[in-house]
Amino acid sequence: MTDQDIIDSEQFYEDLSLYVHQKTPLSARLSCGGVIEATLAVARGQYRKTLAIVRPPGHHAEPDEHMGFCFFNNVSVATRVVQQLTPVKKVLILDWDVHHGNGTQRAFNDDPSVLYISIHRYDGGDFYPNGPFGSMQSCGEGAGEGFSVNIPWPEKGMGDADYIHAFQQIVMPIAVEFAPDLVIVSAGFDAADGDVLGECHVTPAGYAHMTHMLSSLAGGKMVVALEGGYNLDAISNSCLAVAKILVGEAPPVLPPLVASQIAAETVWQVAMVQKVEDLSFTIPELLKAHRQDYLFRQHDMLTVPFPSTEMEAKYSSQIACTADVMENQTLIVFVHELGNIRTELDGMATCDLNLEHSYLIDFSKTLIGWIRSTKHALLDVNVHSKPSTGRNAKNVPDIMTYLWDNYIQLTEARRVVLIGHGPGCEAIMRLMESRSVGVMKAVKAVVQVVGLQTNVPATSRDAPALRDWYFNHSFVILPQNHRYFSDIRPVKRHGQVAKLEETRAIKLIQAAFPIVTTFIQRMLSPSGQ
Repeated sequence: MTDQDIIDSEQFYEDLSLYVHQKTPLSARLSCGGVIEATLAVARGQYRKTLAIVRPPGHHAEPDEHMGFCFFNNVSVATRVVQQLTPVKKVLILDWDVHHGNGTQRAFNDDPSVLYISIHRYDGGDFYPNGPFGSMQSCGEGAGEGFSVNIPWPEKGMGDADYIHAFQQIVMPIAVEFAPDLVIVSAGFDAADGDVLGECHVTPAGYAHMTHMLSSLAGGKMVVALEGGYNLDAISNSCLAVAKILVGEAPPVLPPLVASQIAAETVWQVAMVQKVEDLSFTIPELLKAHRQDYLFRQHDMLTVPFPSTEMEAKYSSQIACTADVMENQTLIVFVHELGNIRTELDGMATCDLNLEHSYLIDFSKTLIGWIRSTKHALLDVNVHSKPSTGRNAKNVPDIMTYLWDNYIQLTEARRVVLIGHGPGCEAIMRLMESRSVGVMKAVKAVVQVVGLQTNVPATSRDAPALRDWYFNHSFVILPQNHRYFSDIRPVKRHGQVAKLEETRAIKLIQAAFPIVTTFIQRMLSPSGQ
């Protein structure tokens, strides 16, 4: 284009919010090519993560129209290239530019192989690029319905707490369910604090934490491609924070955060549209179902029924027992939340669902093998209840108290062992406090395997008899980096505490199981204390 051509077409480009000069075609091709090369490098395994610092941006460019400072849709073109040239087929595009990436959503609106999630200012459709396409109801079409997710802020001023709340409640549950082969971030930094056009307040630390969360997906394969931004300081500081995560640094500590009411309402509305209330339970329910199926099919365990519909709705198929549970003199009660991914990750950033599933099955084999070799009975209790929205949900009794009153006390068992794992430890402590007389009479040993984020179980200060009994009958296992060993003064009501080098809760119980069984056998012996 000549200078005169640019002058003659000024109004055309002005209407499309485009800035052009004689080198615009070359710049646009270089920008798009840069994102393509950065994405191919990750898809081909040359690098785990890449950052494409390019201009002009691309996420507004639609398949048949350039607009909004964008000529080629860099991320969309790169996505299709890697899908065609590499084994990468499922791609998550997360767009945190303050504007909706209309061009990117348009490119994949009917394509289920690309999950597009955008967090942007919407302002009732009055914020650029305007119109209803960026609304929460715009979820894709045809085969791609449900694969476009818009989180549209209704006003300016959103900050770290609001974005991280959206990530935790919407972005990450849906992204984990999608299980992408590759994550691409359309990284506009115009929602950054200091950008006068975006008028939001996301800090570099906020961007770092969002990047860190996304790094847990796709085996860590991630491409970050620069999009918009109108404050050079905000762009450079935010981009640097993201780059530090990409090279392996930990995100900086954030202060306690509380999302604004308007953000919480928006996220809730998006969750209703996207049915995220189901997605948030899909993976734990799936893992629990696999483990229960394994117990039932491979080891002929039986499910414990419930008389009330409320309890059946919360715990159906989650309480299993061996066939000899009613007549065996020794009953092992294993209380846990196995399958609850948020508990099993225990504060970690990465998640391999196949590995998590293998851990569950491996430990189940170990537990059942020991039960069979000792000829004890087993009651397996998963206290991670199913979601319940019934009006009587709050009236459901405590599961362990119910099982104690209606099953355990009715068996022939005179020697009961309670084993708690993770949140299951709390359920055991509630049982001990509510049924202390019966527990102290029938229970010969209490084993608690506590995860990194779980508090150390403790008996009440107001129950000295239970405290003394618990100290003499307990064995509490903690990871060596648990804060108990640095911040807490050990007291008798914590029981007898030991530490192991393993830090993961599910692997901790597997590693500790030999010493756990030795402790149990000692406590069950005639001379046990």
